[in-house]
Amino acid sequence: MIDEPARPGGAGGRRPTMADVARAAGVSRALVSLVFRNKPGAGEETRQRVLQAADRLGYRPDTAARMLASHHSRTLGVMLTVHQPFQADLVEAIYPEAERLGYEVLLSATAPSRDEAKAVEALLSHRCEALVLLGPRAAADQLDALGSRAVVTAINAREDAAHVDNVRTADDAGVRQAVDHLVDLGHRAIVHVDGGDEPGSAERRTAYRKAMDARGLGERARVLPAAHTEQAGQDSARLLLDEAELPTAVLASNDRCALGVLRAFVLAGVDVPEGISIVGYDDSHVSHLAPVALTTIRQDAEQMAKHAVHLAVERLEDPTRTPRQVVLDPKLVSRGSTAPPR
Repeated sequence: MIDEPARPGGAGGRRPTMADVARAAGVSRALVSLVFRNKPGAGEETRQRVLQAADRLGYRPDTAARMLASHHSRTLGVMLTVHQPFQADLVEAIYPEAERLGYEVLLSATAPSRDEAKAVEALLSHRCEALVLLGPRAAADQLDALGSRAVVTAINAREDAAHVDNVRTADDAGVRQAVDHLVDLGHRAIVHVDGGDEPGSAERRTAYRKAMDARGLGERARVLPAAHTEQAGQDSARLLLDEAELPTAVLASNDRCALGVLRAFVLAGVDVPEGISIVGYDDSHVSHLAPVALTTIRQDAEQMAKHAVHLAVERLEDPTRTPRQVVLDPKLVSRGSTAPPR
């Protein structure tokens, strides 16, 4: 005769409790508590019996109650911007590293109708112990004010702040690699479509001018104001298409902008890379999705995420530690969107 499986839930259909699990497993409630807190005191056989009983009953630990009792949430709050593919790559890498260190992750997004202050306050109201801010636009004094309220780590902050850890890519090196790549292919008319006031844009804009000057092309440097969106890239490309002569290459401030540039040229009948070469920045997952795979500067999302999580956790464990700046090396990834000019 096959035993009928236990029905989830406690007596009378209520939510099962730790006491229900203890009765089902034939152990004390204290021992069940040790098992779910992953503390020593229960043998492996007992531990498995407890977990199996919990699974049969449908019991899940009340993490909120545990947080209130311990006064520690063990939760990292992550602020991100909607529709930024590279930030999605960062979030994907943050989760496993945080979980490996015993932390949960709570997300709060900015959007046109929701500014950074609202996104941050939502995380703090949910008792996040530390904040990881992806591409914050806040000024240094605003970041410092936030750093006095909580442990804060930023990835690619627009400005460095004394009381906030920051992880970023060496943008000057990345842009230099992009310009060198294009010049070595034979390009001289290289336009930079920038990111406006987006995080990282000022550094990349300055680095572009320096790199062009270093290759003897300073007088030919040209910057088109734009933004980190596909639409901004398309608009910039249309401006170039309206001119008498096209540049031979475009360096965009990020991949989204580069994809907009690429789309506008392709729709106008300009071959990429035969008619014009295009370089992006980030090596986000969307760089592989275009009809022509995008040459881009790779920011190592996995390493940036790992550093950010570790910096936050280290300061939680040692509040006296001074915030640090971590600068990672970028790498040019050459794909199908660049070639020698005609």
